[in-house]
Amino acid sequence: MLTRPALLLRYCAPLLLGVVLWNLSVPEGMDARGWQMMTIFLSTLLGVMVLPIPMSAVTFFGIAALGLTQTLTLKQALSGYSEPITWLIVLAFFISHGFIKTGLGLRMAYCFMRMLGKSTITLGYGMVLTDTVLAPAMPSITARAGAVVYPIMRSIAEVYNSHPGEPSARRMGTFLTLVVFHANAITSGMFLTAMAGNPLVVKLAGDQGVDITWASWAIGAIVPGLLCLAIMPVLLYRISPPQLRETPKAVEMATEKLHELGNFKRDEWIMAGTFVALLVLWVTGRYFGLSAALVALCGVCVLLLSGVLNWDEIKGNKGAWDTMIWFGAFVTMAHFLSEFGVVTFISSSIGSWFEGMPVWLSLIAISVVYYFAHYFFAATTAQISAMYASFLIIMIGAGVHPVGAALTLAYLSNNCAVVTHYGNGPAPILFGAGYVPLATWWKAGLLMSFVYLTIWLTVGTAWMEWLGYFG
Repeated sequence: MLTRPALLLRYCAPLLLGVVLWNLSVPEGMDARGWQMMTIFLSTLLGVMVLPIPMSAVTFFGIAALGLTQTLTLKQALSGYSEPITWLIVLAFFISHGFIKTGLGLRMAYCFMRMLGKSTITLGYGMVLTDTVLAPAMPSITARAGAVVYPIMRSIAEVYNSHPGEPSARRMGTFLTLVVFHANAITSGMFLTAMAGNPLVVKLAGDQGVDITWASWAIGAIVPGLLCLAIMPVLLYRISPPQLRETPKAVEMATEKLHELGNFKRDEWIMAGTFVALLVLWVTGRYFGLSAALVALCGVCVLLLSGVLNWDEIKGNKGAWDTMIWFGAFVTMAHFLSEFGVVTFISSSIGSWFEGMPVWLSLIAISVVYYFAHYFFAATTAQISAMYASFLIIMIGAGVHPVGAALTLAYLSNNCAVVTHYGNGPAPILFGAGYVPLATWWKAGLLMSFVYLTIWLTVGTAWMEWLGYFG
């Protein structure tokens, strides 16, 4: 438990930072409003990271500060909440609730377990497949890992007497927990709607004239992403080998659970059909003038009309509305940081580090710096808000094609969460379960980071080059 001085410091740190920065001289090359905007943004970001109060409440203070200091008008300060990209992520939360409510998500998970549960490593691949299938329509990475995949994994581990905080954790629990965490980080980067912060990437890239669609994001990620998912369990099997190799009881357990679920129910059929239709329209919708947000809105309407969801569930989805509050605030701040020239100023200051490098080396160097900077962030969205726009400008300035640069940083923004036990929402939950020692967690994160970077910067760039994303 934190001492009273530590609690006081957590509450006062964002305010103290704001006061100090506000009273410093405005750097040459940046105007006063830009400096004010950056001061409020950094103070809000610090508040989010130390979390003296809930994240959304912190961003409320940031929005209020923008208005009170007259850095922005109130209409400008609230403009992020009218962005379609903000509503896309909220609507995706409603759709993901349908998977959990109807039991379709669990059914899919148990089906994969029954097919692949004969050994510990194939069981890991079952976890990977479950997360991959759910990812396009479940932007809450915490819900995906914590509410669907991890509970099933833990049940299987305990069937084999693999318990957290004990030597028996190594029987299979340690390996499977790492697989669940790494799979979640990889799939989060493979789809625009797979992580709450991804639409912010689209907005920030759009501010620099880079148009990213749901389809272009997914197509660019499909080959390197699947390769990462294919290799990851095998390598984790060597980094943290399970003592138990064969798991026939997992198949029996999955079969029993599927029997309890019974035949496909009406709501599951509707949910499955809506999900498939959403995927098709997210890929093809732009040819019919349908944006991703409009497609998601229509999907939610179908679920409401069919009774799969009801309005009380929409109103009571705290995760969706909570995400909307903080996400809209960050969209506002990110937009005006760019408009007031702050992003350009920072980019020009940092960009000198990479001057004179060949384009390919700049791509690698900038990506590596951006990736490992995540050691200093407790959330992927926080890093995206603080660094994405600047590093995108730096990469473009180094000669990297804008689309390739934007997507490379987008994918790495998710993968980099594996480096620590606090890097994203699922990390504290999975680490806190007690199956994985801290040293093993960080060792696996570091070693696998070099694998992921290698894949995204070799196979990934070659694939995107073939697609024309690198010009």
